[in-house]
Amino acid sequence: MTLSAANAGAFNALFSPSAIAVVGASATSVSGGNRFIRHLKAFGYGGSIFPIHPSANEIEGMPAFPSVSATPALIDYAYVAVAAQQIPALLRSFAGRVRIAQVMSSGFSESSGGHELERELVHAAQEAKVRVIGPNCLGVYSPRARVTFTERTTDEPGSVGVVCQSGGLGVDIIRRGQNLGLRFSGLVTVGNCADVRPHELLEYFLESSETKVIGLYLEGAGDGRHLFEALRAAKGKKPVVILKGGRTGQGRRAAASHTGALAGSDNGWKALAAQTGAVLVDELDAFLDALLAFQCLQPRSTAARRAVLFGNGGGASVLGTDALARANFDVAPFEPGVAAKLQALKLPAGSSVLNPIDLPAGALQQDEGKAAETIFDAISDDGGTDVLVMHVNMTVVLSFRHVDMLGNLMNAVLRVKARNRSGMHVVLVLRSDGDPDIEGPKREYRDRAVAAGLPVFDELSTAANALACVRHFEIFRERIAQTGPI
Repeated sequence: MTLSAANAGAFNALFSPSAIAVVGASATSVSGGNRFIRHLKAFGYGGSIFPIHPSANEIEGMPAFPSVSATPALIDYAYVAVAAQQIPALLRSFAGRVRIAQVMSSGFSESSGGHELERELVHAAQEAKVRVIGPNCLGVYSPRARVTFTERTTDEPGSVGVVCQSGGLGVDIIRRGQNLGLRFSGLVTVGNCADVRPHELLEYFLESSETKVIGLYLEGAGDGRHLFEALRAAKGKKPVVILKGGRTGQGRRAAASHTGALAGSDNGWKALAAQTGAVLVDELDAFLDALLAFQCLQPRSTAARRAVLFGNGGGASVLGTDALARANFDVAPFEPGVAAKLQALKLPAGSSVLNPIDLPAGALQQDEGKAAETIFDAISDDGGTDVLVMHVNMTVVLSFRHVDMLGNLMNAVLRVKARNRSGMHVVLVLRSDGDPDIEGPKREYRDRAVAAGLPVFDELSTAANALACVRHFEIFRERIAQTGPI
């Protein structure tokens, strides 16, 4: 797949702009443009910011300019938040001065009678040779470039690229995602997709060396055939997770009023996922969990099928086995050689070394959780385990205050993971009761684990579903390797 030089340049200007024009900032009140300037300054943006205002000399403590043609530099990225009727003429004035414009303004195809104005916007952009994101969107988030359209965002860059057709959901993805440990190469809200279509941004992220996994929240693809062709041409180059809004009849009506989207049939999206290896999910939590799994795990050349559960809590292990089985993983007893190694450890009464492996907290306490490394080594050395899920009841484990038992368990699994050559996926489930005394340490342990490449989930069922997403992608790549694209 190739990305045209023009598109690559435009999208580099979007995610790494050297000069930003803000059209729609106010000299007398706080508008969306003013808030955007404040976010840029607070986030540490190091490029040039040019507020555009017809008469003001200064906005937000910065010199203002009557038009983009009056600025001392060409504009990479124009943030546009003025009345919808003004947009076409404004875009024509950008000719030769602006590379890409993001139109926040509403009042286009998502509104009654707005379709003709949106067509005029597109014609104006084409005449000016300016690419347009939107209209009816919120902005772009690019931590490497210190650009953000919202507050309370981390400046730590990562490898997750997201195209989101909802501004509010974009905020949710950033904030909830970063609390889970997601770190972004970039996120852009695209609104109505009048000019730049999702498949173009998908192609950009597929070619981006900074992006490892791609997430798409879509209500309508704008051009479904091009999206399908882009995904098919990628041949599983990178995981793509799709959260599709408007998959029911009532949802399609809601999408039409939100972004003017023609959402398409649910069966069509399922077929797209089957034929391209894209992962289709139903809920925001599942979307974030799948992105986290792909951020932390390296997809295998053969699809993961056999899973081992290790943890404290027999009932949780039973439910976890059910969850993994429903996700089509095999939680089978160990082969005789591995079983013999585990039985030779002579773990304390109450322990079980079948599969699942259950070590009650009292058993873990006797050696401060260090026996876990011997167990993990035996599992890893066998080479027959594709997935190891370690689950911890934090309320119980943290009650042993004389020792960092959870830290010992995490260190053990990380050491084994580092030595592992079989490509075994290792994930961690930290189960808690919601008590503030537990949630604080849980966040600290989560941050440590994710930073070390160990994805953390709140429940065994969500871990199983995220692993199933990874396996869906692995099955596709396995099939591609054996038979070629379908």
